Amino acid sequence: MAVLTSTPELHAENYQFLQRHVYAETGIVLEEDKHYLFDCRLIPIVRKLGLATINDLCSLLQRTHAGEVSRQVVEAMTTNETYFFRDPGQYEAIKTILLPRLIKERADTKRLRFWSAASSTGQEAYSLAMLLIQAGLGDWDIQILGTDFSSQVVERARSGKYLQIEVNRGLPASLLVKFFRRADTDWQLSDAVRRMVTFDTIDLRKPMRVLGPFDLVFCRNVMIYFDLETKRKILEELHGTLFRGGWLFLGGVETAFGLDKWFERHCAGNSIAYIAR
Repeated sequence: MAVLTSTPELHAENYQFLQRHVYAETGIVLEEDKHYLFDCRLIPIVRKLGLATINDLCSLLQRTHAGEVSRQVVEAMTTNETYFFRDPGQYEAIKTILLPRLIKERADTKRLRFWSAASSTGQEAYSLAMLLIQAGLGDWDIQILGTDFSSQVVERARSGKYLQIEVNRGLPASLLVKFFRRADTDWQLSDAVRRMVTFDTIDLRKPMRVLGPFDLVFCRNVMIYFDLETKRKILEELHGTLFRGGWLFLGGVETAFGLDKWFERHCAGNSIAYIAR
């Protein structure tokens, strides 16, 4: 097996190859200053395959177009940063503004649908489920869909098991006590919460309208990785998954990119919601 003793510089042509490959597979645009990302995320794959450098990994991909290796590379380059109740102002807006309206409008069916479109390891979708239970809606017909490009993080989300450091990030102690139990050194989420959420893999560049309609869609901190045309297409598809009057939440630095015919920008407490026209 080859021994990796250092991290030789990634050749310029291989950097460009990886940029094109990741873009073709995911639509994610990696700028010229992301060498550190390739180094820290691809070195484990290099070691696992017994290669010497990332340049060798590029040669393997170019020679064989190996499906499994390609999948590992692409999934390694997707960002999966998340934590419980991230952007708390959005959850407060759901609790105090959106839910009272939905409870009144759906009193006859008691049916609500939500989507976490870039759910990573599941904290976003599970945070919403806990909020809904706390709001007294545990007996409603509620379905929360969580999706991500990476099959690896989707499997983690389905397990509902989190490290100590993960439950320390954003999760109130009262909810940890109520909805989790110890599982060796980790924390296992309760079945009552997990039953409310299903997870699947999805490529946001594909048609998505058949997934809806939803009352609320989270698509946070993912648009920043796409080019302008891809963002526009994704936002149009997201609009098609929402009930008219349904809410879209984006990340704090993201906007609906001037698609005024699709969304109305609305101040919801301390957050911004994009309401489907």
